[in-house]
Amino acid sequence: MYPLGFTGAERAELPPREPVRHRLRQLEPWLDYAIELGCNGLLLGPIFAAETHGYDTIDHFRIDRRLGDDADFDALVTAADQRGMRLILDGVFNHVGRGFPAFQAALAGGPTTPAARWFKRSPDGGDFAVFEGHGQLVEFDHDEPAVLSYVIEVMNHWLGRGAGGWRLDAAYAVEPEFWAKALPAVRESFPDAWFLGEMIHGDYAAYATEAGLDSITQYEVWKAIWSSLNDRNLYELNHALERHNSFLDGELAQTFVGNHDVTRLATVLNDPRHIGHALAVLFCVGGVPSVYYGDEQGFRGLKEHRAGGDDEIRPAFPASPAGLAPDGWPVYRLHQRLIGFRRRHPWLVRARTVTDHLTASAMALRMSGDPDSGAGQVLLLLNVGDEPYSFPVDRNGLTVAEASEPGAVPDDPMTVPAHSWTILA
Repeated sequence: MYPLGFTGAERAELPPREPVRHRLRQLEPWLDYAIELGCNGLLLGPIFAAETHGYDTIDHFRIDRRLGDDADFDALVTAADQRGMRLILDGVFNHVGRGFPAFQAALAGGPTTPAARWFKRSPDGGDFAVFEGHGQLVEFDHDEPAVLSYVIEVMNHWLGRGAGGWRLDAAYAVEPEFWAKALPAVRESFPDAWFLGEMIHGDYAAYATEAGLDSITQYEVWKAIWSSLNDRNLYELNHALERHNSFLDGELAQTFVGNHDVTRLATVLNDPRHIGHALAVLFCVGGVPSVYYGDEQGFRGLKEHRAGGDDEIRPAFPASPAGLAPDGWPVYRLHQRLIGFRRRHPWLVRARTVTDHLTASAMALRMSGDPDSGAGQVLLLLNVGDEPYSFPVDRNGLTVAEASEPGAVPDDPMTVPAHSWTILA
């Protein structure tokens, strides 16, 4: 969930005299909705004091006044705990906004001051480095001991207030050695904390191992899911899942078909009949699957690379689920069915996937786990073609667990109708 968007917050920080907006309270009526969906965690986007979109933090120890205060955060933690739900916070520790106090001190004091050592210099040494060309986002120097101490202190502070872990924004931009120092120090006090690193490119598995992360974002699988469905080229998905198996040998991947940075699934897919195919893959393959708020209702939204280009994918929600449009509930119920299936087969979190049969438009994926741990087998049949497809695959006694049409019991479970899918378990 992206809280600033979800709650309809102002685009920029509030003037000092403006009263605090207690918008974090707006999340509480949605916790039961998330539980009924089948989720057991809430991964929040930025909630700390920032200049605009939240990724330009100016104070990691203060809740953004557009969202509330410490009491609002504590109430949200309590409400989540009462439902068995954990909160994961977004830690933007690669860069900060220009209003960050240490950066202001660096500007005022010059390059020889202690504050200036907190920040990287541009390659020519003439100015402070910024993140990926964004002039408002100045980068920390992660070789500076004071930065390490600061990040550890921030993490411990909010874990101490009840958070369950951290998403490390732009982890790929930070040398893994930094996390390898920071995370063990945090785990000394919070051994059960969960750390998810945002990885968009690079050697996911090697980075996660070196950094000591519990999980990484699996952008390769995300891209392969929608792209292979659009192109009717399931060979692309096969390639991504082969690589995905190797990632699961180490840290768990966070799998997804939507998040706060990408065009929504319902928009990016050319054929709406294939939403179920994408979700079936998401909830059958190994990893830690997540759902981006609104996707479970079939929300549409286009990501654009311009000022305000994220607005469509970070919309405000109504005050309660009763305010949602009626045409989104079939997609919600599809999510419920597939998440329910996943929850009944928890061993899938570390399942390996083997492709039993493959054409450009038909694919049979077999997920299996360690039989000594009670794992079984799951067979996912995908057909994105225009005709029914009979899969020449041994089902090994598996029976239909879920299918495109809820409750459907086909005469031949190995024949899948056009633009349909079947899960056998």
